[in-house]
Amino acid sequence: MLRIISAVAFVAVSLPALAQQVNGTVKKIDEAQGKLTIDHGPIKNLDMDAMSMVFRAGEPAMLKGLKAGDKIKFDADRVNGQITVTKLQKTK
Repeated sequence: MLRIISAVAFVAVSLPALAQQVNGTVKKIDEAQGKLTIDHGPIKNLDMDAMSMVFRAGEPAMLKGLKAGDKIKFDADRVNGQITVTKLQKTK
């Protein structure tokens, strides 16, 4: 039984941090560069405090219909060494 508990604990510790939804406000959109500036809360999986910063959009379609001032929920992670929005949805 102790071996099973040890194996489960090892797997749980070795898994990468999962992206979590973060609240933010869009400050600027640069469709040509595929980037957006977001004023956001803490991003735990990136060990990042709340701040305003530029992110790369994971997909260009994410930027369609967005404008400065929009409230969003998003996931972010490191993709090819760049901090990237991997999922995004508008909120009210």
